[in-house]
Amino acid sequence: MASNAIEIEQLRKTYAGGKGTAPHEALKGIDLSIPTGSVFGLLGPNGAGKSTLINILAGLVIKTSGRVRIWGFDQDVNPRQSRASIGVMPQELNLDPFFKPRGALEVQAGLYGVPKSQRRTDEILRLVGLEDKADAYSRTLSGGMRRRLLLGKALVHHPHILVLDEPTAGVDIELRQMLWANVRRLNQQGMTIILTTHYLEEAEEMCDEIAIINKGSVVACDSTVNLLGRIDSKTMVIQPASPPKALPVAAGVEVEQRADGALALHYHARQTPAEAVLEAVRAAGISIGDVRTEQADLEDVFLTLTRGVA
Repeated sequence: MASNAIEIEQLRKTYAGGKGTAPHEALKGIDLSIPTGSVFGLLGPNGAGKSTLINILAGLVIKTSGRVRIWGFDQDVNPRQSRASIGVMPQELNLDPFFKPRGALEVQAGLYGVPKSQRRTDEILRLVGLEDKADAYSRTLSGGMRRRLLLGKALVHHPHILVLDEPTAGVDIELRQMLWANVRRLNQQGMTIILTTHYLEEAEEMCDEIAIINKGSVVACDSTVNLLGRIDSKTMVIQPASPPKALPVAAGVEVEQRADGALALHYHARQTPAEAVLEAVRAAGISIGDVRTEQADLEDVFLTLTRGVA
């Protein structure tokens, strides 16, 4: 087993422009390594190039240049093996309305050349919670059930890698919890998961590593913990024991008085130590009733990097 499930080197994709329109470079030399067995987040604003990257991995879009290896197979040298190593749950609900879930999974398995003796149709139906809808027409399924069926179709050929493209967009809480429970179970069994999502709290909770793409380039790729550590802005929230007569004053510290009477002191940890913030509070004659700190979350990191601040 390779240490990286996917290796991407200098991947570029340029779409030809229409009449009077310049060509569009969707991917600008992407370098990316996705560790085997990880849950890897692929984040970026709309139009960043995420869908183009996923479609290249799935074999649906032909790259302009670069190298892609999936589960050790070079996409140019071994296209069938590389494609068989990856399953994609697309964002779009593209299902044949006249197929039933069991039939849809059987057909999908056949397209991948899975022998009947090796098909796990009933097991997959149970996994995605559709065993009681196995023989209902797809057109009668709810949106959430159709999304479950898309997950099932992505699993029929026993892929080593599963790509989830905005899997929880527009679904209810129950389905979201079921989906993440399944993802954790599959990951524990050794499957590598690649997740794109606009719900940054999901990426923060689920992903071991995260790459952020903006305007066709990777602007950050690190462990989730390290990415959160890139933003050193912190907030110390002081609950005064009594109403303060004056607000704290210190270099590098911004003070916000909140509606509940708490004082939020914003500062940068690299420039201003926490002790200096506390000293400013004491110098203002404020008696501390309670104190806590607030730190940046993944949304702060995402916004900072995609706005080109960091």
